[in-house]
Amino acid sequence: METFVLAFFVLGYLVLAGADIGVGMLLPYLGRGPAERREVIAAIAPFFLGNEVWLVAAGGVLAGLFPQLEGRLLSENFVVVVTLVLAWVVRDMGLWLRGRLAGARWQGFWDGAVVAGSWGLALSIGSLLGDVLLGIHGPVALLPAVVVAALFGVHGLSFAALRLRGPLRRRAAVLSGGAGEVRTYALTAAGLVLVGVLAGLRLPLAPGAPGAWLAPVIIAIVPFLVASQAWVWWTFRGRVTGPSYL
Repeated sequence: METFVLAFFVLGYLVLAGADIGVGMLLPYLGRGPAERREVIAAIAPFFLGNEVWLVAAGGVLAGLFPQLEGRLLSENFVVVVTLVLAWVVRDMGLWLRGRLAGARWQGFWDGAVVAGSWGLALSIGSLLGDVLLGIHGPVALLPAVVVAALFGVHGLSFAALRLRGPLRRRAAVLSGGAGEVRTYALTAAGLVLVGVLAGLRLPLAPGAPGAWLAPVIIAIVPFLVASQAWVWWTFRGRVTGPSYL
């Protein structure tokens, strides 16, 4: 049961947050000017905070139910984990601060932070998955990281195509064959799930006894998390019509 709880949160994060990470990675391509970038960011604005809950939950489950595995992953990938956290902070700072002032330099700087942070997240997650799947470290680990980052990018493009309109949608749908963004989103989501499952199968997922009581508590909370996520997606199911609060 503990293994399924961890898999649920990790795979949920890869699929849901993978979309907003991909959009952030390709922000300069999707948004060619300040107004377009504001509209592109509006596509992910209602979702990115809720998506991050899945990563926090996955980290909590890992620490509480699999302490030995957490220690191993952290000790073997300390630099990657620190980079992931820093990239996460930088990306969110960019999203929150870009709209606080109207100056072009201010917004351009924080748009750059969104892009850099999104790439940092994608490459860090790819490096972690590459380490688990292939057991490689150092510069060679960039190869699987780039592959996973590319998967995030295509996933983000398909999500942007589902959310945007007009020229922005056509730009985002460049790999989806016009109106095939639903198919592309499903395929990239399946690809991310496959990578996550393959990585999970290679992990020594023996739960730690001290935190075993956490699993029933977490399972009891999961329906509320899923319901809130579904409510957000339903509420913001329409295409973006203008800039968001960000």
